[in-house]
Amino acid sequence: MFEKNLKYYRLKNKMSMKDLAEACGISSMAISNYESGKRKPDIETINKLAEVLGIHVVDFLASRKAGLSFKHGNFRKHSTLTKAQQEYVREAVEEYFARFFDAVDCLGGNPLPKPMECNNLIHSGDVEKDSLMLRKYLGLQEEGPIDELISVLENKGILVLELDIDNDHFSGMNGSVNGYPYIVINKNMRLERKRTTIIHELVHALFEEDESRDVDVEKEATAIAGATLIPKNDIVRELGIRKTAITKDMALVCREYGISMFLLVKRASQVGVISPSLEKEFYIRANKVDYRNSEPSRAEGEEPLLFKQLVFRAVNEKEISIQRGAELLKIPVSAMEEYCGVEV
Repeated sequence: MFEKNLKYYRLKNKMSMKDLAEACGISSMAISNYESGKRKPDIETINKLAEVLGIHVVDFLASRKAGLSFKHGNFRKHSTLTKAQQEYVREAVEEYFARFFDAVDCLGGNPLPKPMECNNLIHSGDVEKDSLMLRKYLGLQEEGPIDELISVLENKGILVLELDIDNDHFSGMNGSVNGYPYIVINKNMRLERKRTTIIHELVHALFEEDESRDVDVEKEATAIAGATLIPKNDIVRELGIRKTAITKDMALVCREYGISMFLLVKRASQVGVISPSLEKEFYIRANKVDYRNSEPSRAEGEEPLLFKQLVFRAVNEKEISIQRGAELLKIPVSAMEEYCGVEV
């Protein structure tokens, strides 16, 4: 899998084929041939490639589980990601799940929950109804906060990956691998935005794909995400039937539901608890002080744990070595040792 690993690390380093070729003193055609598998570089070239990319030669030799079937979703409409950046996201997803399913195979059988069926829900055209439909499909209560959203999804067979990408223009994408729906999100986002993005992508994954509908699918998915995180009845119960000011105590509601003040204000306006003029007034004040970036975090937790759990279990059951476990998770052996063994 040298060719796949070479492409992955080149894109991760934000280098074009030409950039890498010039840094290594070879032709762009040579890089193209290496990544397509048409030619194999000699050891001297491999060493130079590793040096330029800031990795070890052994990273090129890391095995990739064969036979994985990927179906990558589309990037959001009007996305400003370049073609190379989109390629990197897809390559990073494939590299991650190659390691993930290696861990699955080590345990034998299938330790994963049964995957949920995708594109199985039909839009009603009503955001509040669709959000309730989504909650029911996930086996959640119709009202109340959703705690540990990522854990909920992982226990439903929906795989979640956080991608460390320094690009504000990428928030998330969805797809499937071997029939399991996956959601990838930008690790560097605020927790509140992560939660909204996860459900936004979940809407794309679980609802029907009907191109004949005359709607802005991205705005619709965002609206359903907000309504899923804090339903209409919860808004009224928490804020009252009518509110004439955006008050500091609303931050407690944000903390309870793991959402931003921006989302709470938007939802309050959508259900008629506050007026459109009050909503607009809040946005004007918030933008003046850059509140979108300076707002205190309200959410907690939200970390994908399934992959780690699979690897730790495989090590503790002697199916793989601590060294192999560290390689799968890409962590130091010392860190792996801390998680393995008997709890006192």
